[in-house]
Amino acid sequence: MTDLNQLERDLLTQVDAAGDEAALETVRVSALGKKGSVSELLKTLGSMTPEERKERGPLINGLRDKVQTAIAAKKDTLAEAALEARLSAERIDVTLPVPEAPEGRGRIHPISQVIEELTAIFADMGFSVAEGPDIETDYLNFTALNFPEGHPAREMHDTFFLAPDEKGERKVLRTHTSPVQIRTMTSKAPPIRVIIPGRTYRHDSDQTHTPMFHQVEGLVIDKQANIAHMKWVLEEFCKAFFEVEQVKMRFRPSFFPFTEPSAEVDIQCSRKGGEIRFGEGTDWLEILGCGMVHPNVLRNCGLDPDEYQGFAWGMGIDRIAMLKYGMPDLRPFFEADVRWLNHYGFRPLDIPSLVSGLTS
Repeated sequence: MTDLNQLERDLLTQVDAAGDEAALETVRVSALGKKGSVSELLKTLGSMTPEERKERGPLINGLRDKVQTAIAAKKDTLAEAALEARLSAERIDVTLPVPEAPEGRGRIHPISQVIEELTAIFADMGFSVAEGPDIETDYLNFTALNFPEGHPAREMHDTFFLAPDEKGERKVLRTHTSPVQIRTMTSKAPPIRVIIPGRTYRHDSDQTHTPMFHQVEGLVIDKQANIAHMKWVLEEFCKAFFEVEQVKMRFRPSFFPFTEPSAEVDIQCSRKGGEIRFGEGTDWLEILGCGMVHPNVLRNCGLDPDEYQGFAWGMGIDRIAMLKYGMPDLRPFFEADVRWLNHYGFRPLDIPSLVSGLTS
């Protein structure tokens, strides 16, 4: 009897001391498992005399029941404590603002956004997008575009030349996207109406220049293309891109080897308060270059200049992004600063279109 009372006190003490369900399970197995202390006592009932079994049986079964009850109660207590701890840890303050989802925290780089804006505007005018490699041959980057060998105009682009190949020919990092114009004219029959956005490279770096920058060019080739058409396309683009009802443009004579006549285009603006606004004011700002495609370029592409003519233009995507969105320095475009991107970037689902707006 004394042994049973001592075993009961020991087992109940162990149950009470169990700190978690794993420890409680260890106590249960040691007491009620196949080889547990209580189970071993139950096995002895079979070898007892009827008188002994009548006396010891209720005591041993009572011990088993007390241990089982204590374990069940302790298990409920531990489960309740675990639930309280979990609820405390997972408590949500409903007065706090809702955390922004990952798709809301991400940002589209302004260059990518502006390329989408350009594409939307020119697609509405019937233009498609053409692309080409960043590494070009000297022929496509210069010669086919009417830059004669040794011509000083080849030096005006501060070209990155690659090491000569086995034939002694040097390829270049393209200085403009104009080689894609040549690729397009030699692979596609007129009429042609394309824009060419992409990366270009020149050996220059300061507040408004970087060794790698983005440029978009446009090309139209058919039998009736003329300067009046070009002026209309450029005017409609500027109105749509800068989101103004009217713009005034000034075409100044200039020189580009691949166009004749050539022009630099200024757009009327206001600079009051250090802020540039288009569609108003009395100042002018240069924005792009353009001209009629030179007959030599047409011949180099296998087109008869007596039958076909066309016009082309080009502008810096980084530059017009700075003008539209008020960015004072070009260099942060390429510094991968998340703080800058959070400030100037666009939400992933803000897809520009002429229906919903370019800067929705």
